[in-house]
Amino acid sequence: MTEQATGAHHPQPRPRSGGQQPTPVEHVTGAQSLIRSLEEVGADTVFGIPGGAILPAYDPLMDSTRVRHVLVRHEQGAGHAATGYAQATGRVGVCMATSGPGATNLVTPIADAHMDSVPLVAITGQVASKAIGTDAFQEADIVGITMPITKHNFLVTKAEDIPRVIAQAFHIASTGRPGPVLVDIAKDALQAQTTFSWPPVMDLPGYRPVTKPHAKQIREAAKLITAAKRPVLYVGGGVLKAKATAELKVLAELTGAPVTTTLMALGAFPDSHPLHVGMPGMHGAVTAVTALQKADLIVALGARFDDRVTGKLDSFAPYAKIVHADIDPAEIGKNRAADVPIVGDAREVIADLIQAVQKEHSEGHQGDYTAWWNDLNRWRETYPLGYDQPDDGSLSPQQVIERIGQLAPEGTIFAAGVGQHQMWAAHFITYEKPATWLNSGGAGTMGYAVPAAMGAKAGAPDKTVWAIDGDGCFQMTNQELTTCALNGIPIKVAIINNGALGMVRQWQTLFYNQRYSNTVLHSGPEHDGKAPGQGTRIPDFVKLSEAMGCYAIRCEDPADLDKVIEEANSINDRPVVIDFIVHEDAMVWPMVAAGTSNDEIMAARDVRPDFGDNEDD
Repeated sequence: MTEQATGAHHPQPRPRSGGQQPTPVEHVTGAQSLIRSLEEVGADTVFGIPGGAILPAYDPLMDSTRVRHVLVRHEQGAGHAATGYAQATGRVGVCMATSGPGATNLVTPIADAHMDSVPLVAITGQVASKAIGTDAFQEADIVGITMPITKHNFLVTKAEDIPRVIAQAFHIASTGRPGPVLVDIAKDALQAQTTFSWPPVMDLPGYRPVTKPHAKQIREAAKLITAAKRPVLYVGGGVLKAKATAELKVLAELTGAPVTTTLMALGAFPDSHPLHVGMPGMHGAVTAVTALQKADLIVALGARFDDRVTGKLDSFAPYAKIVHADIDPAEIGKNRAADVPIVGDAREVIADLIQAVQKEHSEGHQGDYTAWWNDLNRWRETYPLGYDQPDDGSLSPQQVIERIGQLAPEGTIFAAGVGQHQMWAAHFITYEKPATWLNSGGAGTMGYAVPAAMGAKAGAPDKTVWAIDGDGCFQMTNQELTTCALNGIPIKVAIINNGALGMVRQWQTLFYNQRYSNTVLHSGPEHDGKAPGQGTRIPDFVKLSEAMGCYAIRCEDPADLDKVIEEANSINDRPVVIDFIVHEDAMVWPMVAAGTSNDEIMAARDVRPDFGDNEDD
């Protein structure tokens, strides 16, 4: 959806203070109106870089006492930082860039936020309204470019529209299914004289997210749950977005059904809870993947049947009836037909399900999952997550990540890049609470971890924040360590340095006869990918990090592992980077090969689980 702001009249949004009295009318520029609007909607942090078209907004921003601006080193960093801020705090993240290349550098983080339903407002400058469409200097049609990857976007050409558009942008980004909203403002609208008062009147015709589920559908779902023999609660990131984790725990314990949490939902249900059977998906736990395959009922809560979870779709969960609850009706039936579709906010849905299941119980209808749990527990005992230590005495990447998790202070937030280290961080760190795991799930964006950790730390300064990154990902956005050092944002970064683009190398090992085409990072083409693994040394990550104002350590010996992690945890006056040189042949297991059925899951290389013949009855 796109709207060119026209200055129409609309009903009132709630002002930031919660009161109803409008502020006195002020005579301001459009740029001043923008900053005042950001103050009133409650934005306290903006990540951005100035440039010609947005420059008028940066002048009044300098005078604001309520909005902190963090000057990033690249607009992609601004976007991912705003996402990390939003994921850690639950508030709307804000980033700002100028027109043309500044705006297009935000495209990747906007797409990333769209895939992961992150509330984000991206504000971009645009060339003067009369120059739009003339290929003016630094002009790009960012509204057109981002239309498929935003929840909504606006082109503002009149100064008087700015307060209304900002109020609407924050409302759209944060309600219903959250998502990114772009506000593109022409330079002459920022420079023009106008008036400012708050709250503005606004109207969003057609935007009425359904939050309350239909009672009949809830009753039908409760009946299926109590009648099922092999149910699974399939929990997605929507449960976190809805702040429904307390309700989820009550529902799970009430039903006694196993819970599987997706990559986007880690922390929505405690990993240590006996009902938790792990993460599903391509690299999910054997028990979680198999539970979905063998289930006779899947209750999907804020999840979207993503291809990484389902594997080959037509062979996914062949015995299961589907209850699918989501706030976005477009997700229901998109990939898998639902027997009981429920449109609503996850918190409302789960709360109503609890009451409906209690009523079923009171009428003598209670599910008996004894045989199901016998199977689940046998699979858990037979195929637990684990890893082997390297024979040569080098560092195991899984052990590095596991120890970071075990030694981290309570409440630590972990942000991961994309690849092997992301999966190991999902497997070997225990997530007990919501908003402690940040990652790029849908888009799989390399370079996400460092700026997302920066944003999380800016939003939650009292929390320890670790970025778990790979040597490939780190080289995409590590310049934001300079931003962290200069702005007093002391994140901690673990580089899992295996000298390669690890996940791609794993696929080359398994599917391309060990032909390592362009995945080796520690040597040039003359070595043809056969140089011994000593990790990436060009650049030298320790020297590079020190040059950016960080404290940096290299760790190569397992005997030093705890010492360097504890040292990193003790330093809180600047960013800390640890370059962990790890074994290059470590792989992520379990694994379902792309395009294959989840029935073909491999617990380890050449190890296919044996589930017996009695589970399909």
